[in-house]
Amino acid sequence: MIIRRAREEDFKQMWPIFKEVVSKGDSYVFSPDTKEEEGFSFWFGEGITSYVAEENNKILGMYKLIKNQRDLGSHVANASFMVSPDHQGKGIGKAMGLHCLQEAKKAGFKAIQFNFVVSTNTPAVHLWESLGFKIVGTLPKAFNHMKLGLVDAYVMYRFLDDI
Repeated sequence: MIIRRAREEDFKQMWPIFKEVVSKGDSYVFSPDTKEEEGFSFWFGEGITSYVAEENNKILGMYKLIKNQRDLGSHVANASFMVSPDHQGKGIGKAMGLHCLQEAKKAGFKAIQFNFVVSTNTPAVHLWESLGFKIVGTLPKAFNHMKLGLVDAYVMYRFLDDI
């Protein structure tokens, strides 16, 4: 598996992953009927650097790296990750997470903040904790889970000093 910068032509493989992930309504705030143009903008909009995890020319997952805030908050990164449901649990998320930490450090960021990790998405919470992120805040009932109703979301944070 390789992790590389995403190209706009990759979106034809990224879009089905995006649709499948958001259709479950358990980890992203996007509506299951999100339009393709919105998905494209999420990964390739202005100021966004996206990466794909690829094996045998097949995209298995993707992440994007952005500034969490503008100007005086621009030293903190933000990132979003998606792995094809057919390939979850195989270390792809962890590999992309490690890659992201290195890329964020190279880009000059001092820390990474995840603004909205759904508390019931325990594989994601455990992954980020294993990579050094801490839960620094809880947003009570901030996510309307399609099966569980209103659940908490976490703000998670990690400094990049040790990368």
